[in-house]
Amino acid sequence: MIKKATKISNGVKNILNTIGNTPLIKIGKIYAKLETVNPSGSIKDRMVKYLVEKAEEEGKLEPGYTIIEATSGNTGISFAMISAVKGYNFIAVMPENIGREKRKLMKLFGAKFILTPENHGLAEAIEKTRELAKKYKKVWLPRQFENPDNVRAHQRGLGQEILREMEKIDVFVAGIGTGGTLMGVAKALRNKFPRVKIFGVEAAESLHQIEGISDGIVPKILDFSLIDGMIKIKSEDAIKMAKKLAKKQGLLVGISSGANVLAAQKLSKRYKKVVTVLPDRAERYLELW
Repeated sequence: MIKKATKISNGVKNILNTIGNTPLIKIGKIYAKLETVNPSGSIKDRMVKYLVEKAEEEGKLEPGYTIIEATSGNTGISFAMISAVKGYNFIAVMPENIGREKRKLMKLFGAKFILTPENHGLAEAIEKTRELAKKYKKVWLPRQFENPDNVRAHQRGLGQEILREMEKIDVFVAGIGTGGTLMGVAKALRNKFPRVKIFGVEAAESLHQIEGISDGIVPKILDFSLIDGMIKIKSEDAIKMAKKLAKKQGLLVGISSGANVLAAQKLSKRYKKVVTVLPDRAERYLELW
């Protein structure tokens, strides 16, 4: 007997409605939010969507505007994707050592990018955005490293999801980056679990290959009073773990995911319920492997 077909869903309005509500997976003793399933492939979709919609509501971003942002890659890809959907122009400003895969992804979404000297890091890229902004009448600078809405995006999104998915949590650990993920989740978790421990992850070397985890600047939105400790991870070890996650878990994740998992595993020796994030996909770093 043939069953009647079920009613077909009308689907989501557009690709932006698929951002967030990512799966929480278990890897050995630890738990991790799989942020690679966001439409552009990284956790940055959450923050960028929130910032853009907030700017639109406040009248700071209107049709015909150009968005200019300094980025180590993933934020630029997210802005490029969302700009494509909403009809904005986007210019990414980034150090010249940022991987070619990330540049190609931005270009596919129709973005333009400007490269700054590698040895000056993101500080030079941030300064360049201010200089470029003077050339446009209709321009918006998100300023992710100092914008409190970066924190709110994760406090109201990722943090709330973790609270719904975990009955108890002892530790949350993630890369420092812009500070948005770590600070936002920390604030969300501490509202329910005041004793939860928050650990940041950073690269062990000053010259490292873990893009997006240690950007060479101290973000203004970073509140060290919310952090209980820091864990340093070597680039070589992070890459090895990312490869291991592919071969043993079927997870094609980036180098920062490898670093986060290593840090979480270290903490799981002392704490029971440890949660981290897998920020982005592996294809952005293949030239390093």
